[in-house]
Amino acid sequence: MQYYVDGFRGGDPDKKNATNTRRDRGEFAPLPEKVDVLIAGCGPAGLCLAAQLSHFPEIDTMIVDPMPGPLEKGKADGINTRTMEMFQAFGFADKVKRESYWVNQTNFWMPNPENPAHIKRIGRVQDVTDDSSEMPHILINQARVHELFLDDMNQSPTRLTPDYSWSVVDLEVDTTATDYPVTVILENTGINAGERKVVRANYVVGCDGARSAVRTAIGGKLHGDAAHQAWGVMDILANTDFPDIRQKCLVTSAHEGNVLILPREGGYLFRMYVELDKLNADERVANRNFTVDHLIAGANRIMQPYSLDVKEVVWWSIYEIGHRMTDRFDDVPEGESGRRNPRVFTAGDACHTHSPKAGQGMNVSMQDTFNLGWKLVHVLQGRASADLLHSYSSERWTEAKRLVETDHEWARIMSAPVGESTLDNGDEPRFMQQFKANLEFTGGLAVKYDSSSLVGTPTYQALASGEEIGRRFHSAPVVRLADAKQMQLGHVAEADTRWRIYAFAGKNDSSSPGSAIHQLADWLQHDPRSPVLTFTAEDEDIDGLIDLRAVFQQTFDELAYEEMPSLLRPTKGKLGLQDHEKVFCVDHKGLGDIYDMRGIDREQGCMIVVRPDQYIAHVLPLDAYDALTAFFAGIYLPTTQ
Repeated sequence: MQYYVDGFRGGDPDKKNATNTRRDRGEFAPLPEKVDVLIAGCGPAGLCLAAQLSHFPEIDTMIVDPMPGPLEKGKADGINTRTMEMFQAFGFADKVKRESYWVNQTNFWMPNPENPAHIKRIGRVQDVTDDSSEMPHILINQARVHELFLDDMNQSPTRLTPDYSWSVVDLEVDTTATDYPVTVILENTGINAGERKVVRANYVVGCDGARSAVRTAIGGKLHGDAAHQAWGVMDILANTDFPDIRQKCLVTSAHEGNVLILPREGGYLFRMYVELDKLNADERVANRNFTVDHLIAGANRIMQPYSLDVKEVVWWSIYEIGHRMTDRFDDVPEGESGRRNPRVFTAGDACHTHSPKAGQGMNVSMQDTFNLGWKLVHVLQGRASADLLHSYSSERWTEAKRLVETDHEWARIMSAPVGESTLDNGDEPRFMQQFKANLEFTGGLAVKYDSSSLVGTPTYQALASGEEIGRRFHSAPVVRLADAKQMQLGHVAEADTRWRIYAFAGKNDSSSPGSAIHQLADWLQHDPRSPVLTFTAEDEDIDGLIDLRAVFQQTFDELAYEEMPSLLRPTKGKLGLQDHEKVFCVDHKGLGDIYDMRGIDREQGCMIVVRPDQYIAHVLPLDAYDALTAFFAGIYLPTTQ
């Protein structure tokens, strides 16, 4: 963690100096008439976006929610490894790791062949495969995730806080206007219920759930089907003789249905998803009048011979499995993308819904807006043309479709009768094999963006075979040269909308002047054609848009820090202080060699270009200057140095 770049200040280093242009958000303060970005909904998607935008004082952001205050309990709880990598960029992954339950094993229970009325453990699976991520799969209350984003917003320069008790009821886009073309009608849901206000915005992002008013206003509809199967979920404090209660378990009984057990943070709390009744085609769960007693009784029937003695029900809900998504995630009708740019977006449940049992909903929702956030920032800063925003819908719609299809299959297998739950050869239960096959997906690691202006072609993929273009940058251990600190290379990336270039030195490269790393750094810093000079504003740090980092094959004591090129030792901030944290070497202390772990070509080396949302945009040779310039020229508008 770096701070003091603009001078010493005491207190919490996470709390940034407040800007004097922030809006007064007191209880009786008026709503603004105009904003750059209006976010509807304080769920995971909305807060993830608001947290990113809150660190840019030049962008006026507003986030509204119909609730009177923050969420306190219930709803989602699973955070996959990919989202934990994102939390690292926001700076609170360590806090989440300390507080949460870590899912290390998943256990499978089925009817005992000798007594089918009773269940028996039939296998275990390691929940996170070795070296799939440096992060764990964890479980934590969704409300706590909200709180962490709210803390980040409150510590940002804008001190952004939500405007609670306001909901979006309608909006209209003036396609002929260039400034604040979206007129949003807000309605008060609190003490002044029914009062309406109008706010004009440059962009609106609907993170307002499956009944999204934003989606409806732009003509979007959720398409899909329902499984007509009722499930219940409850967070409980209980005693039980079930031996695996502090491990994630998938339980299938002979005739009573299924249970999914998820231990929760704190050591005592756990969640149970309980399969209830099949619904008729024209029936909704509300017609059945289920109570929490139905859930407890159902769990006890399924878990025989074990029993459950519930002491406190913290939260519970009944739901019906459905799999739906919209045709597009923005307001541009099909066929008009060449004539107009999007002004309104949807994210999370507003554009895709599914069952909660794969644990992906909250994760995919946050990844939606992590994808959108940096693009909005660059467009509003004037760095990129507004047509960049088309990439949000094209990239995230594909991933939502993958989510819905995979979850549809998983939900069907989970609810299948026991007789259909084994493979033809009978060696392994079908739901156990499907769980193994889905591990990359459930870890959030299956996302792969197709070639586009933001994702290069795989011409030089062989230079880094383990860092696939279009997938997230897969971190690995390194040692930082300046202080010999062992760390993860990927942890240098923050949620600050900057691009990263990780330059891996070849076999004969060293810290000596004239090496390929020196030549790359000197070209980036001094050649007028370089993307650093072409696209970085004159009044910002030289790494304000593109952050170059170098990795060498030698040990830290074999390199001369003082010989490193100046771009790897840049002066920054108001005081012009030198940054000492840009050069790394292979970890020779036993945690792993990043070249071997990620298939980096030792002879030639390479550079890996990584997007602000941590996805790999390109793999290029160290001397591919023209290709690097051409790639960034397809994204950014030039500035005058």
